[in-house]
Amino acid sequence: MPSGIDSEVFLAFSTYATIVVLKMMLMSPMTAYFRFTRKCFANVEDTGMAKTPEDKKRMLRVDPDVERVRRCHQNDLENITPFVVIGLLYTLTGPDLSTALLHFRVFVGSRLFHTVAYVLPLRQPSRGLAWMVGMGATFSMAYRVLSTTHL
Repeated sequence: MPSGIDSEVFLAFSTYATIVVLKMMLMSPMTAYFRFTRKCFANVEDTGMAKTPEDKKRMLRVDPDVERVRRCHQNDLENITPFVVIGLLYTLTGPDLSTALLHFRVFVGSRLFHTVAYVLPLRQPSRGLAWMVGMGATFSMAYRVLSTTHL
């Protein structure tokens, strides 16, 4: 087993994992932006800027644009978390740097494109293909982890 944290693979993983985690974190302010610009809130206490009770009621609604950003964020949570965990384990298997970089870059690129395809929105199958490519990279790393583990 390689020295792990000192390796170039781990440093590359740290960079790419940080990029997608930051991207995922930025989905929260994006959701807030859409909520404020559409005056659409989920909780009564968030409608404090309304002048009348009727205005507050109008602000408590579901907006398709807000829901689109929320679903994109949910998809990030479902896909980036496994990438970070599996990617960390993958770095411990001693992969070749070029192969590891390919996995990391493909995943990051697919998640960035997935977000653009989801939020704009772009026509399918663009979003679905982006999701499948990212999932494929994660499954490929998981296969390496499982095939090099000694049970």
